Amino acid sequence: MADVKSPAMRDSESGDKGSDLAHRLAGVESNREVYSEETAQVIDPVAERALCRKFDFRLLPVLAVMYLFNALDKGNLGNAETSGLSKDLGFADGQYNLIVGIFFVPYVIFAPPIAMLAKKFGPARALPVMMFSFGSLTLLTAASRNFSGVFALRWFLGMAESAFFPVVIYYLTTFYRRGELARRLAIFYAASNIANAFSGLLAFGVFQINSHLIDHSWRWLFIIEGSCTVLFSFFAFWYLPGSAAEAKFLTAEEKDLAYHRIHVDSSSTVNEEFSLKDSLQIFRMPATYGFLLIEICLGVPLQGVSLFLPQIVQRLGYDKVKTNLYTVAPNVTGAVVLLVLAFSSDFLRIRFPFICLGFAFTFIGMIIYATIQDVQAQIQVAYYATFMMCWGTSAPSVLLSTWYNNNVADEGKRLVLTSVGVPLANLMGLVASNLFQTRDAPKYLPALIATASFGACGFVVAGLLGAYMTFDNKRRNRQQGVNLTAQDVPTSKLKDGPQVQDFRWFL
Repeated sequence: MADVKSPAMRDSESGDKGSDLAHRLAGVESNREVYSEETAQVIDPVAERALCRKFDFRLLPVLAVMYLFNALDKGNLGNAETSGLSKDLGFADGQYNLIVGIFFVPYVIFAPPIAMLAKKFGPARALPVMMFSFGSLTLLTAASRNFSGVFALRWFLGMAESAFFPVVIYYLTTFYRRGELARRLAIFYAASNIANAFSGLLAFGVFQINSHLIDHSWRWLFIIEGSCTVLFSFFAFWYLPGSAAEAKFLTAEEKDLAYHRIHVDSSSTVNEEFSLKDSLQIFRMPATYGFLLIEICLGVPLQGVSLFLPQIVQRLGYDKVKTNLYTVAPNVTGAVVLLVLAFSSDFLRIRFPFICLGFAFTFIGMIIYATIQDVQAQIQVAYYATFMMCWGTSAPSVLLSTWYNNNVADEGKRLVLTSVGVPLANLMGLVASNLFQTRDAPKYLPALIATASFGACGFVVAGLLGAYMTFDNKRRNRQQGVNLTAQDVPTSKLKDGPQVQDFRWFL
């Protein structure tokens, strides 16, 4: 059993804070035993809420801005394409799709090793370094002159961005309890929707710039977004704390409380040293493959909407300026729905029904858009369908990542699974980029049907995995003659996962 004392507690053995905390922890009863200092129950609601507010105000805004720039730098290619990128650089047929798709190859290959390095050197240092890298590559894209240049830059951009989201997820799991994570990740991830909306607004403004300094207006898009990203990375490097124990904005007592919260309701061992051999054991857990299959099903609609929404909206018959402007509202409402579902999921402490709901939104939106024959006659319905597409892509991504992070207490295993699962969903951008072919414009019927099918498959797999977990929890309760849920068992007991008798799935 790992030492449950935080660094601050060990440094103050003779003080009253450690004994006072232990006194508050003692006597908190679960359904089957008194866990004393290892209870997973809330020990001081007022103190915990105050601590979470500090984390929320100190960490989430900066991380959200970082992810906003991450999403901008990844998705601005679609906006540039509506302004004639392919034509201006002389792309042949299919080369734009190659540039969109090549990003995802290094994105998947390099995510696990970069995430492991981030664990070794600390996510608070690794995230700003990644941000500086993808910002610099975005700046360089503004200077590209041909297909080869953009192709190479997109490859390295995929490398630089590959582990960003997995490392942010891991970083947040070292500050928040399992039941607090979804809404925080949603606030963070909503930056992606806001980025897509802001990208449309920015493109709307940039494409009206007439300047003799640059030959094509889309270059300004990469210059503005890339330079802002690079500048913000320096601030993030200085600002982000390495861990709760290193956070200068916390008192010693708050550090003790922060350590205890994570030890009993997030990690089996806090700030555990990374072991590749032990971490790879996550692939011996059968549920891992269910999670990864859902990531695959999620990836096609997620990347299809993210990368090709401007092209989908273009079917409504607007010019390039209005097309980018009309992508704003669907992305904004997507962020709102994401927050509603995530907050609801945390409140009810259940994940899979909300994941299924997100997939249902995607499926319905795609089918509605695909079945409309005369867009001009039904333009309001067609535009509404694009809203549903955005509602159904963001929420499952956040809740799925939260779901499997909630069910893996070992920090190394959690990081490895996230660094494989998230890039795997993004790898499906290769599928999406080849589904949306120019020859099928403006309706893109084959792409919409295929994307809807992936959404339906994700709905089924998530439902089946959730049903299995529910059944297994009931089976374990019957065998032990108790009525435990995931929140009753401290994660300090769960290093070996489902092999532990007291393990309960976080549904």
